[in-house]
Amino acid sequence: MNVEAPARGLPELLKSLNCDRAYGLSLLAVCALLALLEFVGGDPLRFALGYDRAALAQGEWWRALTAHFVHIDPEHTALNGLGLVLMWALFARDYSPLRWLAIYLVASLAISAGLWFLDPEVPWYRGASGALHGVMAAGTLAHLRRRDLDAWILAAFIVAKLSWEQFAGAMPFQDAGATIVDAHLYGALGGLGVALFLKSTPAPPLGARPGTP
Repeated sequence: MNVEAPARGLPELLKSLNCDRAYGLSLLAVCALLALLEFVGGDPLRFALGYDRAALAQGEWWRALTAHFVHIDPEHTALNGLGLVLMWALFARDYSPLRWLAIYLVASLAISAGLWFLDPEVPWYRGASGALHGVMAAGTLAHLRRRDLDAWILAAFIVAKLSWEQFAGAMPFQDAGATIVDAHLYGALGGLGVALFLKSTPAPPLGARPGTP
């Protein structure tokens, strides 16, 4: 019985999901940060950091960024955490960490600006889902540039999802009362816009084995 094959297979599986070594530790750190903000900060932190139109008008400008790190409640945090894990598995290696940070921050600012200028009826907003749409748009662009097999599937999905939300409202699995669908559109446009000017990771050499550096 060959017991070495599963041992060799686990590192390859983790790498295929972008959860190996530093990538895995980084994902755990980001998830821990979201959980810390939710379960330790609670309501006081949500209200202090969330997008609040009246507070922004009074000069609390940091909310334009911090709103995209706090959430409505633990369930909302968990759902966005699952979304983060999925985005990480699909796209983590497509840009350097600093470029991913730029994508997330620009997508966040695009959402806040969009809500401020185009959706004045929205008094408050909290959550990472809009910025994660920016991550998805940027990652999909990287796959399109490399002509990956999944590129057009990803592109069709994000276009179809955003179109549905704009014309039909929240998706069936979303909470229509709490989901600001325009935030998803603004986040996707912001992430895509900055990614157009960033260099993505090149494709691995033809014939390279999965799991090799």
